[in-house]
Amino acid sequence: MNFQNIPPVETSKTYLELAFSKARKKSTLKTWNLKSIDATKRKEGIKLDVTKDDLVTRLRKILADFPDFEHLPEFYHVLMRLTIDYGALKKSLGAISWAVDKICFFQKNYIRKINRAQEYNQVKTYSKEFYGRISSVVKQINSNLRYLEECRRIMKTYPDIKELPTVCIYGFPNIGKTTLLNKVTGSKAKTAAYSFTTVSINCAYFNSGDTKIQVLDVPGTLARKEKMNLIELQADLVLKDLADLVIYIFDMTVPYPLKDQIKLYKKVKSIKPTLVYLGKKDLLTEEQIAEFKKLKVKEYSIDQLKKEVVEKLGK
Repeated sequence: MNFQNIPPVETSKTYLELAFSKARKKSTLKTWNLKSIDATKRKEGIKLDVTKDDLVTRLRKILADFPDFEHLPEFYHVLMRLTIDYGALKKSLGAISWAVDKICFFQKNYIRKINRAQEYNQVKTYSKEFYGRISSVVKQINSNLRYLEECRRIMKTYPDIKELPTVCIYGFPNIGKTTLLNKVTGSKAKTAAYSFTTVSINCAYFNSGDTKIQVLDVPGTLARKEKMNLIELQADLVLKDLADLVIYIFDMTVPYPLKDQIKLYKKVKSIKPTLVYLGKKDLLTEEQIAEFKKLKVKEYSIDQLKKEVVEKLGK
């Protein structure tokens, strides 16, 4: 599922201004004899129709642009519940549907009133009432529109997970997971020199012959299940639900005690097959390298990692 394509959700003010502007332009495309009550009815009727059509089309597009939650893979359901208020999202989409129904109801009702009107002032009064009613309806859902835009921005960070052999790059924060992703796949995910740089899941791929491997760089975790924040829970979700194989990064330059990194490594290894990569090796002293070797775990270079991944996951 590609969440990148969900377009921005505007405010109620923007939608009303667009609809009213379109109605005004449409009503001036023809010279009307305003002395004729029938001509006035037709003109006002067109303005009501255009206003309704524009608003309803834009609001229905919002509903269509958001994913069909009932048919999303379970991974995305869990990810949504970790990153947004899923109940508020559903409620906001329901509010949009309510607004569409009310706008259609008022348009139909006021068209009927205008067609039955006998005087010019009556027609104008009904038109004014219609615009007031639908303005009120659209303004009532402004908080829902704003929340949907907030959700869209969060969902835009979701990875486009495909049904492919999947590798998860795992470890503590700020140890070079995104850098390793870029080296393994040739991608250009952003990196920065501070903890919890990756706050969502980066996704990239590499090919070896006919084999395509999906590589996920997940947010760093501090190995504290009882205290995991929402960012760390995303990493745990990928580890348990998506990964076929894990690349675990050790880093001897960071302030995280080696015993804690070992603890996390053992946990990961107990869940999924795990390969080890020693990060920032060019910055290490001989003493740090010697300390790492005491762990007696097999470490891999970038090329060795790719080869091993293909051998284990390739078809």
